[in-house]
Amino acid sequence: MSRMLTKDTRLCMSLSGRPSNIGTRFHNYLYDELDLDFVYKAFTTDDLPAAIAGIRALGIRGCGVSMPFKEACIDHVDVMHRSASAIDSVNTIVNEDGVLHAHNTDYSAVADLVGAANVDRATPVTVTGSGGMAKAVVAALRDSGYTDGIVAARNERTGPALADAYGYRWQPVPDPAPGSFLVNVTPVGMAGGPDADALPFGSEAVAAATAVMDVVAMPSETPLIRAARAAGTPVITGAEVIALQAASQFTLYTGVTLRPEQIQRASEFSRR
Repeated sequence: MSRMLTKDTRLCMSLSGRPSNIGTRFHNYLYDELDLDFVYKAFTTDDLPAAIAGIRALGIRGCGVSMPFKEACIDHVDVMHRSASAIDSVNTIVNEDGVLHAHNTDYSAVADLVGAANVDRATPVTVTGSGGMAKAVVAALRDSGYTDGIVAARNERTGPALADAYGYRWQPVPDPAPGSFLVNVTPVGMAGGPDADALPFGSEAVAAATAVMDVVAMPSETPLIRAARAAGTPVITGAEVIALQAASQFTLYTGVTLRPEQIQRASEFSRR
């Protein structure tokens, strides 16, 4: 049953350049199902330092961090846990009595999903993007055994830097070899965006791919995922990534470890 908010209700939140309802519905669904005195609300901001100071000052329990704040928030937290410090990217802030702890649950979610997909580690990988989420994805892929990799990014500063950090090569535009594992970590294909109907890779590259992953979560069936499915190529969707990383955030905020069926129900509800 839905509970009434009280003075003791604990607030969790998210900060994103383009907030969606996915995290809000995921967390609030589970608070309701598990009868936890929490509430979750999505925000955006033009003043990141003040927003994070508000987390500390108001006793907000936790905050999910999305693009474009994953790197910029580092200067405003107190403790960087290894999942975040290893890749200089934060997607979760937990407030422990006024001390802000930073984590990155994207890394573990991608590593778990890639492991379950069981794609041959000798497969070459091409990753589009060079922001905070791309760091988590490239680190998870490299640490999972994918050592033959390309970072395709137009940014001539962050693209080569990310590639060099993990022993990958840089390309300004994606030009994957046939049979590559293709991974999109850009907003291409995101609902409501300027490239909502576009593919981040050429259609021939998608048709020839060994596997495809798209971290865009809205919609879950992006143009890239639809094209890969049509070619009979195994896929990892952004919906899977966001659900698994959100489940880890949920545990950090509440101390409750979710069962797979609970994650599945909350994920399905979040996308209605």
